[in-house]
Amino acid sequence: MARIAISGIGIVAPDAIGLDAFRALLASGRTAGSPALVRDFKPREFINPMKMRRMNALSRFGVAAAKMALLDAGVDPGRSTGVALGTAFGPVQTSVDYMQEYVEKGAALAPPQLFAESVANAPGSHIAIESDFRGFNVTITQRESSALGAAMYAASQIVKGSVAAALTGGVEEASEMTLSVLQRLGALSPRAARPFDRDRDGMTLGEGGAVLLLQPRAAKSYAFISGFGMARDTTASISDWGDDHGAIATAMRAAIDDAEIALSDIDAIYASANGSVRGDAVEGRAIEELFGETIPPVVATKGIFGEYAAGGALQLAAAVLAVDEQAVHGSAGFERGAFRFTPTRERRACALRHVLVSSVSAGGGIVCAVLSREAA
Repeated sequence: MARIAISGIGIVAPDAIGLDAFRALLASGRTAGSPALVRDFKPREFINPMKMRRMNALSRFGVAAAKMALLDAGVDPGRSTGVALGTAFGPVQTSVDYMQEYVEKGAALAPPQLFAESVANAPGSHIAIESDFRGFNVTITQRESSALGAAMYAASQIVKGSVAAALTGGVEEASEMTLSVLQRLGALSPRAARPFDRDRDGMTLGEGGAVLLLQPRAAKSYAFISGFGMARDTTASISDWGDDHGAIATAMRAAIDDAEIALSDIDAIYASANGSVRGDAVEGRAIEELFGETIPPVVATKGIFGEYAAGGALQLAAAVLAVDEQAVHGSAGFERGAFRFTPTRERRACALRHVLVSSVSAGGGIVCAVLSREAA
């Protein structure tokens, strides 16, 4: 595919508000906690207080990250700009609040603003309204792969010429309801996520958001999106990963082929690994199968800031910064090996021409992308 420039990045992450703080968090290699919660976020710094009253936490994350991305790019992309955002669960807490009001007061007295904010596409809608963007407005919900799926949609529309620019990324909140359900499913680690570790026992739920500005060309760019690949693991259940590592390898290969490069051109892998027992196992086997004896550095960022759409968007942003900085980041939480490769232990300089980003979701969805240093 034609290469799409990433010209702006906005970050609302656990222990990191803004791009500089996010760079520092990644360089430190430390975990942001379990659950990985956003702290010290002051939405009034980004959103008019009167408008902010109409937004829930998820929408505030998204709008703030979008404004930071536009400010970082230093350009006005125009009214035709599109918005494609990912979220695994959407505004769960708002939905809970609305249903409580509905049950207690009845439909006539339940606050309509809560209902309007209870839908998954509320953050993306607020982003477009705030900047008067008139391009497409799409929200992707595909569990862990939501953010990368949104990026694929946004990039494809730019390639088609439907829009001249697009904002894309992902947002998530760590609500009490979401935490409770994931704990009952046994998805969360009682300690902290340990991606690709022999003793891994679950993921960490993370919240926040990351938004990227995509343009066909830009005066300033961090990296270029050069390819995508998709597949589905039909052995996966609705709430867990499967064991078809061949499907993941197929999606990885498709992204590499779409970028029109060779397998040997991949200089690092920013993996989907989140500490889940089955998810890490199937992705690890896919990496081993595809790359054989020449596996490039493997980076697992979700031990730092957690999982789901925010985690996927922050993973993508981290890979973009790796290309920009020409250095791979460390992988938090890893102690004991379980695969032929060992995830990166610390940040180190590395010549990165092309980076493979993978996103493998419970339920079987797989999205992969290639980021490149050069425009062509």
